[in-house]
Amino acid sequence: MFSKKMILIVGAIILIAVNIIILSVNSQERTPSTRVGQFTIFLISPFQNSISSSIHFLENIWRYYFDLVGVAQQNDALSKKLMAANSKINRLREIELSHARIEQLLEFKSELKRQVVAAAIVGKDPSPWYKTVIIDKGRDSGVQRGMPVVTPKGIAGLIMDASDAYAKVLLIEDQNSAVDALVQGTRARGIIKGEPSGLLSLYYVLRRHTVAKGDIIISSGLDGVFPKGLQIGYVHEVNKPSSGIFQEVFVTPFVDFEKLEEVLILTDVPQPEELSDT
Repeated sequence: MFSKKMILIVGAIILIAVNIIILSVNSQERTPSTRVGQFTIFLISPFQNSISSSIHFLENIWRYYFDLVGVAQQNDALSKKLMAANSKINRLREIELSHARIEQLLEFKSELKRQVVAAAIVGKDPSPWYKTVIIDKGRDSGVQRGMPVVTPKGIAGLIMDASDAYAKVLLIEDQNSAVDALVQGTRARGIIKGEPSGLLSLYYVLRRHTVAKGDIIISSGLDGVFPKGLQIGYVHEVNKPSSGIFQEVFVTPFVDFEKLEEVLILTDVPQPEELSDT
């Protein structure tokens, strides 16, 4: 009825119980242990050793578990502090960069010696066909349709519409824009217009005029909108077709329109002496 394994287990339990009784009696009588007691100790010692080892192992696991839980909690706390510190550093870095850009705007404002309104870019036209941005200044700040928009690096565009608090800027990289311009070195004239590629084109430059790669293009002031001498870009490529009276001039703008964040709007009307070609 009983398997050998079961018999062995029951026998071991009986031996352990007998050993405990004998050890208890011997302990009470304080007499030397008998041969039966010695044999029983010899027999159950391995079991006791295994049980003790198992108990110590479990105690260590239990203790290490709580230690690991404590370490994990500390790591979580340190990770949160690190994230908060990084976030603060990023905010401070943004403030630093913003202050640097504003300082450049203020220096440029003093150079212009004109009435200007500073504005931040708050939106961008998602359409690939139009190159426009929204600024956070409008009629309440004196911004009106047709006013030029500039940056320390050069011309950015023109106010094409304005509400009380906001305005839309048509960037010079748009194909509908137009700026009367000069090649700074040779004084060759043309009209700057935007291209789908992101470059600008200087149209209507006569073939007889010298234009070279790297030449600086500036506003001429003859369109009555942009003051004379504002930077626009530099010549990227020049092509002279075999026929026709004009050459093709492609210009890289100085303003990086993908990174444009703040601008200045010129709110005063150019004076006649400022529109004349010197």
